[in-house]
Amino acid sequence: MIAFADAFYADKPTALEEARTALRAVVGDGALVDAAGIVGVYDAVVRIADATGTPLEDYKVELSASLRDELGINDFPSARA
Repeated sequence: MIAFADAFYADKPTALEEARTALRAVVGDGALVDAAGIVGVYDAVVRIADATGTPLEDYKVELSASLRDELGINDFPSARA
């Protein structure tokens, strides 16, 4: 499932098709549809939060500090607010 989610954001045209085929072979059609729905909804929610400037909850700021630093998230334009 991680490969499927990663492929959604990959800059490789065949990545999503390959990941979809592999996931379907392991979990079946129903679970593939569920996984696609989760990836799609998550992508939409994150975009809405970013577009509206929704701040990270206070308790998450401290808990995610090292991860955000490691991933370079603090350098994103939206993090400068």
